[in-house]
This record gives sequence, structure tokens and C-alpha cells, in this order.
Amino acid sequence: MSIIKISDDALARAGGADALAAAFEKKGHEVHRTSSWGMQWLEPLVEIEGKGFGPATLEDVDAILDGSSDKAIGVIADHPFIKDQQRLTFARAGKTRPLSLEDYEATGGWTGLKRARQIGPEQIVEEVTESGLRGRGGAGFPTGIKWKTVLGAQAEQKYIVCNADEGDSATFADRMVMEGDPYALIEGMAIAGEAVGATQGYIYLRSEYPDAIRKLNEALKLCASIIAPFQCEVRVGAGAYVCGEETSLLNSLEGKRGEVRAKPPLPALEGFLGRPTVVNNVLSLAAVPHILKEGGAKQYADFGMGRSKGTMPVQLAGNIKHGGLYEVAFGISLGELVNEIGGGTASGRPVKAVQVGGPLGAYIHPDQFDIPFDYEAFAAADALIGHAGVTVFDDTADMGSMARFAMEFCAVESCGKCTPCRIGSVRGQEIIDRIREGRSSGVARERDSVEMAPQMHNTTKNAARSVEEEITLLADLCETMKFGSLCALGGFTPYPVTSALKHWPEDFTDNTEAVAKALEAAK
Repeated sequence: MSIIKISDDALARAGGADALAAAFEKKGHEVHRTSSWGMQWLEPLVEIEGKGFGPATLEDVDAILDGSSDKAIGVIADHPFIKDQQRLTFARAGKTRPLSLEDYEATGGWTGLKRARQIGPEQIVEEVTESGLRGRGGAGFPTGIKWKTVLGAQAEQKYIVCNADEGDSATFADRMVMEGDPYALIEGMAIAGEAVGATQGYIYLRSEYPDAIRKLNEALKLCASIIAPFQCEVRVGAGAYVCGEETSLLNSLEGKRGEVRAKPPLPALEGFLGRPTVVNNVLSLAAVPHILKEGGAKQYADFGMGRSKGTMPVQLAGNIKHGGLYEVAFGISLGELVNEIGGGTASGRPVKAVQVGGPLGAYIHPDQFDIPFDYEAFAAADALIGHAGVTVFDDTADMGSMARFAMEFCAVESCGKCTPCRIGSVRGQEIIDRIREGRSSGVARERDSVEMAPQMHNTTKNAARSVEEEITLLADLCETMKFGSLCALGGFTPYPVTSALKHWPEDFTDNTEAVAKALEAAK
């Protein structure tokens, strides 16, 4: 009798995977609960002898067993969504049982840690640097440089902190690692400990991830003797978005309010409890075991383009036909990801915009879909890769409303420490409201500039001028937030606002000419 594989990923379970597994077991079949392949639109996905059926329901059980099911997708490994991926971080996805030490070791687990202990700290840091691995959570800072700084710092105790506070829209790769391949993350942290001389690690994640919390705690118990003398604990936050910023995370980890710290000093020198601390994202740390295998650093560096080395687990979400995780080398175009791999919109309507990098990423117009997935290429286009979450919108989306949401989101999630973020986000909402409501008369502007009010009259000419001035004010505010905020929450909020204004001015005002003039003057 064949072994039936069904994912125990949170998304699969939400779709009924537990009941489905129980139904197959009731019929006498052996069921293995594995990690997810990442084809989210097909979950719960049932695998029998390499062939898949999904999305499966209880009504499909008999048809799946007798081979008559219309949910058959063929050999999973040959599926168009899977076969062209370049899976390094997610090499085990869909294939192994998350908490099985036997499965992990049989697929190369602990090889990187064993070699790391043989070659020593300096060589570990050198190979991580050679790989070109950069932070996978935001700014893309070179991991090797961060580790080298902590290695060179003098302290009796150093720490490894995993930033698993995955809070961006369209992101679920961290969750998939923690739920589906927890030993890879733990091994990466243990290697980081070997590299910099740290014996204590912490995984900080949000309470909204109960499955990941359970899996990680169980995995840490099972592999404690393997990673010793390195020790690791799971710490759970309350879900504040700002705690995804490393210094705010460290404050929360210390039991303080999640509030951004001024830098310097850098966490690499004065981090957790004032000691040298490596703070890396889940995807960065989970890539490390592969890099530390013999020849792994060179292989990793051979993928990608320019300074963007290796692979990126891209997460496709929003209004998209084939949502899921797609790991591929840097350099693939955004258009290929959205239209060819993702299949376009789920609604069947034209794509209007794509937001990359979470709720504070720029909105990218289809005219820009030739942009390669590369840190520098995105930066040149005033956009962000961030955690590589891709949210797709069809032509019914109101981009003016989406721009306002960015300001509202910032206002709600701000830690309140710096003025540009705390106050600027509130003023930004008000300005966008006035532009969209057409409130450009002297009465509306008196709140901003009393001395200007007498000059403002309800004539067509002055109303147009007022719209232009409002947009100029918004552009100036965005500039202040971008360069004056303490952290990326306030600093990145302008990206969705200015990109929406630039590409979809008609969603803000009928006077699109005024928008063009104001944006040109703000350059």
C-alpha cells in the first residue's frame, strides 16, 4: 500500500488537510504529514507515489484512491510551477516530515554545521561573504560583513537573534521554513554561533504563528544535543509591525516596549542586553547550511546577477491565479513572475499594479514589468525587494485609496519615537484626503497655512493651483519622512504614496496635469 503525503502547513490545515489525512487513515492507508510544496492554490495537496491531487476535499478521497479524480495534476516535481525553480533554501519543501530528524539527516541535514566546526570562525565568515548572501528581510545588507563585525567584537557573551517577525503583506516564506523545515533554521543559527563565538540564540516570532511556535519548540528539544553547546529559545511577540525592525525587536526581546533605537551603536556591537548580536532574517539563516556544505558558497554565488547573489524565495499573493512560493535566482523579470509563473490575475482582469516588499513597497506599473528581480535594479526604479512578497492588483483597484492606506498603516504601527513617522503619517492622510475630495479652497488650506488663505479662492485657476500646492506639500512630506525617520517604517512609507501618484494620478484628482507639475518640481 502506498504512503500518502499531505502537508501539515498552516494553510493546508486551514483548508481541511487534517480531516483529509484522517479520512485516508480511516481507510487503512499510512499518511505522512510533510512540509508544503508551496503551490498554495492547490492546497490541500495529496501526493501518492509522486503524483498530486488538489485542491482535495473529503468528497475526493475515493476518486483519488481509485484513480478517477479530476483533481489530478500529474507528477508534482514535473509541474510547471515546480520544475523550473532553483530550490536551495526550499530544497526539502514537500518532501520531508518537518520534525523527523531521520528525514533531515537523509537530505543533507547537519552537514553544514559539522563542516563549520571543522573549519573555524574565520573560514566560516569568509565563505558566507564569498557566497554573496545578503539579508533577506529588507535592506539586503551583506551577511558576511555583519558576521565579521560581531566576530571581531570583544565580549564575554554574544548572541544570535533570528528575526522571524514576518508581518509584511504577501509574505509567508518564513512561516513555511519554520513549519516545514525548522532544523534548517536552527542549523543556520548554530553555524552563525560557531562563526562569531555565540552560544545563545533566540527566535523572535509573532503570536499569530501558533503552528510555527509549536514546531520550533519541539524541534529545539529534539536536536538540543546535536547543536550543543549552542542553545536556542523561542520568544513570542505581540504582533507589532515595528518589531520587524531589528532594534525594536531587541527592545521587545529584552521585555521593553517595542521602540526603535537610534543607531549607532549598531546591534553588531551593542545589541541584545548591550552585547554584540547577529540579527538575521529566517531566509538568510536558512540559506547558511547549504552555503557551508563543501563547495556550497561558490555554488550559491553562481546564481543571481550583479551584487544580488543566490536565490530568492518569491512569494506570489493578492489577486493572482497561481499564488505560492517560487524560489529562483535573482535576475528573473517581474513580468515573468506575475504573468507567466503566477498566471496573471485570479479575477481574469488586467493587472493594474504590483506591490513588492510589503505594505510599504512601491507600486509597480505593468510598463515596468521588465525590471529584473535585483536589489540594485529595484533601487534604481525607486522600489524595494524587501522580503520578496509580491501582491497583485487588477484594474479595479483604487490606487489613491491604496496610497492613503500606506499613511494610515504607518500611523497605526508607528512606535512614536520620531516625528517624521509619528506626525508625518497623520498629516499625509489628511493631505491625500483633501486632494481626493477636491478640498483645495482657502477654507481647506487654512489648517496648513493661515497666511495663504486670503490668496485662495474658489476659481478654477486657483483650485488647480491649490491641487498642485497640495501635491507639492505631499511630495515634500514624503521627502522628510524618507530621509528623516529613524527606521524603515517611516522611511519606506513614501514609496507606495509617490509611486501611486506618479503612475495613477487619475486615482487622486481630475487635474492630472497638476500632479505631473508638482512631482517634477519636487525632484
